[in-house]
Amino acid sequence: MSKKLYAGNLSYNTTEDSLRSLFSEFGTVESVKVIMDRDTGSSKGFGFVEMSTDEEAAAAIAGTNGREVDGRQIRVNEAMDKPRRGGSGW
Repeated sequence: MSKKLYAGNLSYNTTEDSLRSLFSEFGTVESVKVIMDRDTGSSKGFGFVEMSTDEEAAAAIAGTNGREVDGRQIRVNEAMDKPRRGGSGW
């Protein structure tokens, strides 16, 4: 089962390819997504990396959290499920 990680405090110059390269040091990277601003097309400074196993994800967190990437000290931890937005249903 794959494990999704949150990568925050990314430089606006960090690309999906550079994140894939960084995280592949710790195992198989299933997917990488840097979140982009819909209006400007520039990075929002965070993204998600999906590792193939829990063990690889734990190694990736230990090996990348606090590491300097593109001049910024990134934060990496397990991604939380996005909370559902409440609504009245009307």
